[in-house]
Amino acid sequence: MQTTLKQQRASGRVSARQPFRSAAVARPRRSTTVRVQASAAPLNDGLGFETMRDGIKVAAKESLLTPRFYTTDFDEMEQLFSKEINPNLDMTELNACLNEFRNDYNKVHFVRNETFKAAADKVTGETRRIFIEFLERSCTAEFSGFLLYKELARRMKASSPEVAEMFLLMSRDEARHAGFLNKALSDFNLALDLGFLTKNRTYTYFKPKFIIYATFLSEKIGYWRYITIYRHLQRNPDNQFYPLFEYFENWCQDENRHGDFLAACLKAKPELLNTWEAKLWSKFFCLSVYITMYLNDHQRTKFYESLGLNTRQFNQHVIIETNRSTERLFPVVPDVEDPRFFEILNKMVDANTKLVELSASSSPLAALQKLPLLERMASYCLQLLFFKEKDVGSVDIAGSGASRNLAY
Repeated sequence: MQTTLKQQRASGRVSARQPFRSAAVARPRRSTTVRVQASAAPLNDGLGFETMRDGIKVAAKESLLTPRFYTTDFDEMEQLFSKEINPNLDMTELNACLNEFRNDYNKVHFVRNETFKAAADKVTGETRRIFIEFLERSCTAEFSGFLLYKELARRMKASSPEVAEMFLLMSRDEARHAGFLNKALSDFNLALDLGFLTKNRTYTYFKPKFIIYATFLSEKIGYWRYITIYRHLQRNPDNQFYPLFEYFENWCQDENRHGDFLAACLKAKPELLNTWEAKLWSKFFCLSVYITMYLNDHQRTKFYESLGLNTRQFNQHVIIETNRSTERLFPVVPDVEDPRFFEILNKMVDANTKLVELSASSSPLAALQKLPLLERMASYCLQLLFFKEKDVGSVDIAGSGASRNLAY
């Protein structure tokens, strides 16, 4: 999971709760938590990073746009997929996903070589700083998915063993990704203490169905982000300054398989897709993920420019492709291909840029100057909430826009 979601994933969060403790929190495998005892090299001097101890980075401050850790009502999630409560639950597509996960196509994919450290030492200045931030955010998002999926697997093992195994295998993938990213951070003489994050991060509570909506979008948008970067760098190899990007083609297939499993979960419970409430939440979570990614990435244009990408074009392509994928499942999606949609998002970027500048200001008037900008941001969010939508959905769900338009 990167916004998408692997991207923080919804701005409309409810109250945070401290989650499961002790035995309820699954500890990452040894290969996941990378604790690097490297001296902070002069290359990191002046970049503004704080360390907890030698080689261990202080995690970035949490905000509305940073990747979040999630918890949910695990009893309710058990009931959704319990074989005893739902004897007629259609497991056909879910079992097909399980067979895919068991194949573990990327078992030997995430193997490093000697080029990583040498490439990292050549990345300097602002590009180094912004890439370290990218690695940290990506690692945090992947590790967040690991914790959530691992706990879901543990809680659902008795009531729905097949679904539990799928969550367990997804946690395997997320742990692998997080460990690989944290090891990449060590090439830059920094790393995250993932065990410390587990105990000290604020956890956001989402209802089970919201977890499924949000993580589906996160996985799918993660797929489109990774594959778009990979394809661009294959066409423009001179812009590839670090070998991590060479792994994105197979990596993004993990994200895609995860999204397919979560789609199967929603299809197995049609009430999550064919009611007026489902339409409302579908559009809401689409907008939450798209807005979060768009604002986040426009704060980090130098990273995308260092890859030879145009940040605005990249974001719009990823959102359009994610929306097209989502159309095949969600009953309603925003019409992101209407030019006015991105016009509003671009106005949000301008307002958010000014808010970030005021947040860094020491002026006593900064707080007051933020108020009209916050009001403007709220107005743009409302415009998007009531923006033109598309009535779509899966052909497998009775009553969906797609099933009504299907020609036999």
